[in-house]
Amino acid sequence: MKASRTFALPVIITPVILGTAGAFSWNETFEPLWFIITLIGAIAAHLFSNMINDLWDYRNGADDKAEEIEDGIPTNSGILTSGALTDKTFASVTWGLLAVAVICGIIISVAKGWPVLLIGAIGALIAYFYVAPPLKFGYRGKGYSEVAIFTAFGILPVMGAYFVQTGTFDIRALFLSFPVGILTTLVLYNHHFLHQQADEAAGKRTLVVVLGERKGLILSKWMTIAAFLTVILCVLVQALPWYGLISLIGFIPLIRVLRSLGETNPPESYPPFMGAALKASVRCGGLQIIALLIQGL
Repeated sequence: MKASRTFALPVIITPVILGTAGAFSWNETFEPLWFIITLIGAIAAHLFSNMINDLWDYRNGADDKAEEIEDGIPTNSGILTSGALTDKTFASVTWGLLAVAVICGIIISVAKGWPVLLIGAIGALIAYFYVAPPLKFGYRGKGYSEVAIFTAFGILPVMGAYFVQTGTFDIRALFLSFPVGILTTLVLYNHHFLHQQADEAAGKRTLVVVLGERKGLILSKWMTIAAFLTVILCVLVQALPWYGLISLIGFIPLIRVLRSLGETNPPESYPPFMGAALKASVRCGGLQIIALLIQGL
């Protein structure tokens, strides 16, 4: 649980349920078996992405830098840096999780069609090359990592789960993925404030490193506004019923923390910032799921 950071599982469980709820609400369709297999595959893929990120950050030296810098806040699992598991054992577990995800993807694709494998392959490539050479696009600081997270934790799981249930794609599912996708992107983006100096020392040029703390916080505020507006957009395009606007309540924790931050802040200010984005993503998505279930019923 520590190595794979299971505390973050809601960011993948929520969009999968959201896409399934969309299928139920708009098409009166729900196939429990395929939902369970989809959820298992998505969870395994997410845990793989967490562990492969840890593995390559360790190999690239980013974890060691985080522990060396005074006042730095290491955010890796600590399994590799402490020697609790060897690199080889950690890698074996990591690839085992990917194998589970692939098996689920193959099972679903046989029954539902090849697009499932395509969606899974895109997600796996994003997870691996986020920190792995030769691409390491999470180190490049041009917004590639943010686009990747938005895709992997918004568009792909929502539309993928919807496709598994219905065998088709729907533009409403795409719009439905926007709020949860942006909010989950903010979880990762706000996480980068915790170890900005360590990332810079290790050559990991995240967008926060490139922009600096002050401008980075401004972008975080604009991303929050964008997520807020996409909830309203979902109602306008009928991806959500009008009472789906209640999901805007989910933004309260994030807005509170944003208002408490100055232009520059001590490192200990940022764990609550990341946590607030996680709460917003899960609560907003959860309330949207409830709204869709009510509409379907």
